[in-house]
Amino acid sequence: MATRKVTEESIEGPVEENEGVSGGDGYVEIKMGGGWYMTISLAHSDRYEKEYVELAKERGGMKKSRFNLNPSHVRMLGETLIKFADDNGL
Repeated sequence: MATRKVTEESIEGPVEENEGVSGGDGYVEIKMGGGWYMTISLAHSDRYEKEYVELAKERGGMKKSRFNLNPSHVRMLGETLIKFADDNGL
């Protein structure tokens, strides 16, 4: 199974179009209300020697909740979120 490396070019294209979103080099930060940010980053597990994508809710540099996602499922999650938003008028 091949994992696709996220590069600055692949992140910044659509990111620049969205207000309150910044990213690059395997890291994206989405500004939410009340000082909260949703962060999406590439991470590496030394214990399992695997790469994963971490979704986190963060405020003041402290991560309040995290979810680790297998990189092979990232594209499917993104497409499903877009479909969900379209179906529900979001």
